[in-house]
Amino acid sequence: MEIFTIILYLILALYAVLMVQLILGYNKVKSFKTIRAAAPKTAFTIIVPFRNEAKNLPKLLASFSKLNYPHELIEIIMVDDFSTDLSERICIRWRMEHDTIDTTLLENLRLTDSPKKDAIARAMPIVKHDWIITTDADCTVPKNWLLTIDEYIQKHQPEMIIGAVTYTTKNNWFHQFQQLDLLSLQGTTIGSFGLGKPFMCNGANLAYTKKFFTELDGFNGNQNRASGDDVFLLQKAVKQSPEKIHYLKHSQNIVKTKPENDLFDFFQQRVRWASKTTGYQSYYAKLLAVVVFLMNLGLVVGLWFAVCGFFNFSIWLGVFSAKYLVDYALLYKANQYLGKGRWILPLASAVVYPFYSSLVGIYSLFGGFNWKGRKFSR
Repeated sequence: MEIFTIILYLILALYAVLMVQLILGYNKVKSFKTIRAAAPKTAFTIIVPFRNEAKNLPKLLASFSKLNYPHELIEIIMVDDFSTDLSERICIRWRMEHDTIDTTLLENLRLTDSPKKDAIARAMPIVKHDWIITTDADCTVPKNWLLTIDEYIQKHQPEMIIGAVTYTTKNNWFHQFQQLDLLSLQGTTIGSFGLGKPFMCNGANLAYTKKFFTELDGFNGNQNRASGDDVFLLQKAVKQSPEKIHYLKHSQNIVKTKPENDLFDFFQQRVRWASKTTGYQSYYAKLLAVVVFLMNLGLVVGLWFAVCGFFNFSIWLGVFSAKYLVDYALLYKANQYLGKGRWILPLASAVVYPFYSSLVGIYSLFGGFNWKGRKFSR
């Protein structure tokens, strides 16, 4: 067990260094201060791919109708990915009731193994405005969403803007655990931007110019992956023009989405997210993914050895405590930004997380996943 102990300590040391780097990087990303001196002038096209979202679309569309932004500067393109419920009817009804907002409903055209990339590519030929924003049907957007992005564009002239996504949670442990997981992703996203090594974003709150999308050759090169309309596009952008990519940190640029209520759906969603990591081009992203996986797997194996009497439990507890502390520092910062107020990392979640993370990581390397009623293989 001496060799295992040494390996575990080495992994912990590397993990701690990477987490401290992310924390320092997070501190470098300053919040955007809005002044609202200039009138809105950026015209936006919002693209929303959806499939069987009849339960969620009314809330998203209601948030669109409340946007504090000139309607003549908004275009909405809804792309129906062969829904079998009432999603299409809901969109048509909303369009008729809100005719001051230019809204188009398209049917998806499946050309690749990625229905969401197909849906966005389907909308591109008819996009009227240079700035494109993608979001998801199970989201809601703040009323000053476009106003904040417009002011940032006028001040900084970026070509791609990454924003935050958080959950609207109920007071139960399962939802809180999902929020914890999402906080880790959001904290890592912001921290990596502060380090100048961005590799992660969320397509539920992603904006870019049509010109930049064309320069990047769109999604060409990764159509064989079912997901990744966000991170792979970001990584292409980082490789080509990193100075054009900005993270917009502002409370009115936080999109809210729904956590899963079903354990199987949650697991499948996380496997889908984890499956992207094998396609990362960034060496830093690959190193971080491997170290995080080994850290969590090491805790699982170490606990098993300790229960079986092969490993000193006090050593395991020390490693777990050290990981807990560095995790807490990053998650606390992310939670403060995402508007959840005072918070503490639940001990139960911290214990369960290594098991969950290890299982998702291993399964994503070999197994496929279900998504929107469809099966996708590795």
